[in-house]
Amino acid sequence: MNKKFNSNIVCAYLYTITKYGYPPPVDNYIKQIEEMVALGFESIELEGIREEHLTAVYKIKDKINNRITDLKIKVPHFCTVLPGLSSTDQNVKEEQINLFEKGCEIAVAIGAKSVLDNGPLPPFTFEDDIPITRHYDSKTLANAYIPKNLDWKKYWLTLIETMKTLCDIAKSYRLTYQIHPAEGVLCSTTDGFLNLFDAVKKDNLKFTFDTANQFAVKENLSMSLHRLKDHIDYIHISDNSGDRIEHLELTKGQINWDIFFETLDVINYKGEFGLDIGGAESNVEDLDSAYINSAEYLQQKYFSK
Repeated sequence: MNKKFNSNIVCAYLYTITKYGYPPPVDNYIKQIEEMVALGFESIELEGIREEHLTAVYKIKDKINNRITDLKIKVPHFCTVLPGLSSTDQNVKEEQINLFEKGCEIAVAIGAKSVLDNGPLPPFTFEDDIPITRHYDSKTLANAYIPKNLDWKKYWLTLIETMKTLCDIAKSYRLTYQIHPAEGVLCSTTDGFLNLFDAVKKDNLKFTFDTANQFAVKENLSMSLHRLKDHIDYIHISDNSGDRIEHLELTKGQINWDIFFETLDVINYKGEFGLDIGGAESNVEDLDSAYINSAEYLQQKYFSK
């Protein structure tokens, strides 16, 4: 199989989510891997999404590793999507921590160097029948509220202890713990992450820079890169129009890529780029072309200097 793209260009799992739904079925997990590789990627991202999906992935982790080995590809980052880690229910939290450790075991089994999750979800109360979703929309978040009986200071201190525990678990597996920004979470911005990092004080706590999500909430990407340069070794890269959460093919939105790549040179960035394009929130007509075109653009713009 002919490889096309630099190994630091990663096909993010959003490709599979966009094709098969959220979460995608596990019974064709190997096929999902093969489809990403068929696009020309030497590196891919995989996920275990909440309890049922992550547990099913855990059961086939050795089979996954065998196929990865056969294909001669890398999986530098494994996502463990466990929003219950920030729950106020101690029993729920303990169950989620156990699942997180399973996620770490999967990461080690497939040769990843990090586990990745969205930033902590505040203890919101939502309207009934909120579905499992990647991103809560702005209207849903606007109508969410914090329970009246919650002691925020106590909650925050408890959350920090949980984050320390997660970092320690990840470190015991020689993994970094990557926090990903998303609308509504406590680390949706640069300031949010730096505030969390200052409280947790663990050197393996990292930030997954996300160009589209941060651009959509009006962050200046160049300034954020400068402020976060000691905390990032993985970037989720996609374009954005600037007026809502979406993940577009590179050059199809409003991000100034010349300034972005120039800033990466200034901060001497050496990590991976996870092409993170698609999702129900994005208008991407031809998913395969969007990934291939973006990978070619990134290779030409950044890796062919």
